[in-house]
Amino acid sequence: MYRAPASWMGTLFARLEAIAEAADLSERLCGHLAKAKRLTHSLVATLTFFFMMVNTRVQALDLAPAIEQAMLDDLIPALYLERVAARSTRAEPRHRLRALSAQRLAPLRQPSHPIQSLDPQTRHHLEQVAGECADLFQRSSSCVEGRNGFLALYQHGHHRLSPRKQQVLTALHNFAIKRPDGTTAAERFFAQPHPSLFEQVLERMPWPARPARGRPRPARQPYLVPVAA
Repeated sequence: MYRAPASWMGTLFARLEAIAEAADLSERLCGHLAKAKRLTHSLVATLTFFFMMVNTRVQALDLAPAIEQAMLDDLIPALYLERVAARSTRAEPRHRLRALSAQRLAPLRQPSHPIQSLDPQTRHHLEQVAGECADLFQRSSSCVEGRNGFLALYQHGHHRLSPRKQQVLTALHNFAIKRPDGTTAAERFFAQPHPSLFEQVLERMPWPARPARGRPRPARQPYLVPVAA
């Protein structure tokens, strides 16, 4: 899991480039792949920072090698998947991510696993540290994701206007925007007042649907509770 990001990212792009060459993709499509490869440098830097911080925190616990490896390979990934699942708004990915999380936790819950030889207080502390490590990736990348997401959404909404959006903008220009004298373009063109655009929209638009009921949150059990032998 904690192999150098630059190494496996380079291997991934080498495979993609080989596939693109075998498929004889156009120069434009190959250019998109090259652009994506250039943009991975900042992603690799974020992943490297995350892996370094996680390794530093886990090594500071001075655990037995088997338990340290279980923290890195199973417990931290499982808690991260659980957090991603909790933020998902769709049932299918939420169930799939929680199933993957449970799959990672299953070996740790076996009575024969070395982590079960620890006392409950120590296991609880390991869960806390693993949760902090899982949260670290979101905190380290959220500032970039938030800014990039805002810019992407802004750019997406201001180019290649759809016919529907053009009609809306036309209606706003003709019936909503007013000059300092209080008249709209439609009033000046037809030389007579017209009903309020806002009131017309209220009359024609259906009421919004009721918000979805919140899902009850079951009491969280410790992640490292052993299963019955």
